[in-house]
Amino acid sequence: MSSGARILALVTSAFGGGGGIAQYNRDFITALSACSSVGAIDILPRQRSAEVAQMPARTRQLDAVHDQFAYSVKALEIALRQRPDIVFCGHLFMAPLAAFIAKLFVSKLVVQTHGIEVWPRPTVLQRVAVEAADLVLCVSRDTLARVIGWTAIAPERVVVLPNTVSEVYAPGDGSALRAELGLQNKTVLLSISRLDAEQQYKGQDRVIRLIRRMRDQGHDVVFLIGGSGDDQVRLETLARDEGVAEHVRFLGEVPNPQLPNLYRAADLYLMPSAGEGFGIVFLEAMASGVPALGLAVGGATDALLEGDATAASDLESALAGRLAAAKPDPAALAARIRARFGRPVFQDRTARIFARLLAADMAIAA
Repeated sequence: MSSGARILALVTSAFGGGGGIAQYNRDFITALSACSSVGAIDILPRQRSAEVAQMPARTRQLDAVHDQFAYSVKALEIALRQRPDIVFCGHLFMAPLAAFIAKLFVSKLVVQTHGIEVWPRPTVLQRVAVEAADLVLCVSRDTLARVIGWTAIAPERVVVLPNTVSEVYAPGDGSALRAELGLQNKTVLLSISRLDAEQQYKGQDRVIRLIRRMRDQGHDVVFLIGGSGDDQVRLETLARDEGVAEHVRFLGEVPNPQLPNLYRAADLYLMPSAGEGFGIVFLEAMASGVPALGLAVGGATDALLEGDATAASDLESALAGRLAAAKPDPAALAARIRARFGRPVFQDRTARIFARLLAADMAIAA
């Protein structure tokens, strides 16, 4: 394949979108755009997003198309005009469409897999599409193992490319925000996610049920929950039923620019999720100098490998141990996270994987 590769990216959302998958798509596409062998990237999202002031070089994001049939037609129109060398599929449910376009235009096919979407066995069309891919990217070792488990695909075509973390997440002084929120001399626990009734696996309810016990053990705990959604009413009701409503605060949707300071104001980032493909929020917290705790389930273990992170099999005992432990040095924790998950590391891995794809040589693991 010659240089100046044309890439068609079929995604749920990317630039201007919210959530971990949109963030991953932005990071991956930005890393691709920095590769000298890329000619142009056209992005077609399914979900509408906020306006973006500036896009990466050689990258264009088209208007979102929500309707499934209309999306398919639009993707074919773009492919007919662009004649892509590579079709990037950002979510499993679009893999059959991506595979069809890649076959029609004799393009390389890259399928991205994240987490719970690959935990159950997929549809026949999705499985066939994944097996047709030249490259399957997985955010964690757990996701890779699950994909390998239900596909007949050569293992060397399935590669782990974990999330990366932005430079805006760095240690700093969160005392002003703690004072603003009236959290002086409190033990501040923080969790940030969508409060979606279909995503109750995030685990905020597990934390709420432990608050009374933590307070009985002498910890003046306040649990901050960032995010919005239709599961908030259930969590508020649970906090009242547990008698800890005054120790649980719902912050609503937290704008991205405010996230770094919110992490810095916390003593522990706590998300005992039973369904994470990776968990970029763990990286954001630790890059901000705050230790993190999650469950040893799914891909979260890949994010929680550092000495000041905990992948717990027993949440209650792990939480008690973390609250009793000395606070880590924020700068040292952040440095360890950047050494493994920083933007330069992600850029280098993406460039090497992309170079192998262009050379049609997937025999060597990234």
